Amino acid sequence: MPETAAEEVRESRVPFQLIEVEGPSMVPTLYPGDWMLVQHGARVRPGDVIILRHPFQQDLLVVKRIAERREGGWWVLGDNAAAGGDSTVYGVVPDDLVLAKVRGRLRRRKPWAEGEGQRSAGAVLSWLLSAVRPVRAVRSSASRRLRAR
Repeated sequence: MPETAAEEVRESRVPFQLIEVEGPSMVPTLYPGDWMLVQHGARVRPGDVIILRHPFQQDLLVVKRIAERREGGWWVLGDNAAAGGDSTVYGVVPDDLVLAKVRGRLRRRKPWAEGEGQRSAGAVLSWLLSAVRPVRAVRSSASRRLRAR
């Protein structure tokens, strides 16, 4: 199952890009329908959320969190262990398959109820303040999950 809806991540020339999330592997950090702001060429390290090409299916893009550096590349895990589809399945991810670092997310707005009409400026502002957030590196949860396996 694809993790991002982008047909192709622009690997050069464009430093930032918006990509829609598909799939539940990064819940609760990213939900299906969220949009990610990704930065190409950014330095990555353990705890960062990244976009990568699937090692066995390189037309498939996935979003995962880096757990640690290993011989041959990065060990990556999803934040939702039940969703699977990470290094426990395909092993170490080589550096050349890492495309971008996730810098932020924009949560999708819930659809309006029928007959609700327009939302107030206050409601839109409240959604905007809660929806736009940086995606920060988490150093402890990924390593805790790695030790538990």
